[in-house]
Amino acid sequence: MDAVVPHPAGPHRLAGSVLAPPRLALALAAMVDIALHARPQPVSAKTLASRHALPPRHLEAVLQALVHHGLLKGLRGPHGGYELARERRRISAGDIARAVLGQDLSIDPAAEAAFSGNDVAGIVVAPLVAEAATAYLAALDAVTVEDLCGRAEAAQVAGPRAGPDFTI
Repeated sequence: MDAVVPHPAGPHRLAGSVLAPPRLALALAAMVDIALHARPQPVSAKTLASRHALPPRHLEAVLQALVHHGLLKGLRGPHGGYELARERRRISAGDIARAVLGQDLSIDPAAEAAFSGNDVAGIVVAPLVAEAATAYLAALDAVTVEDLCGRAEAAQVAGPRAGPDFTI
């Protein structure tokens, strides 16, 4: 994913798109960063914010959503931070999208009502949008944090790896 590749000129801001809003791009980058660097100590929000050139307040809400959905563990204290809550091969990009986007992944009830008639919107457009949403999530579900870590390492943007992941 382009979201984890830094700009050649230095620190970057994560770019978003219609399919990968900034909140999702940030969450994916944070999860990959944490997967690569959380051993032997957890990764602090301050360190993540610094690496991704973001104010920590933008990151905290995303990290808390990931903790709330059981994808990250937040550890308190002077050496606290975040680490994966389960093995990186058992966390999909779809899991991350559902955690940080929640309702944004479904059709707005007002829009759904507009697509429920016996017209072009209801008969042609609504099924297309539903099919696209299903395909989008299926594509994200097919990619794990482990896969993204491999891509980051192959692109040589991962930095030094913290060590093997023995989380069970």
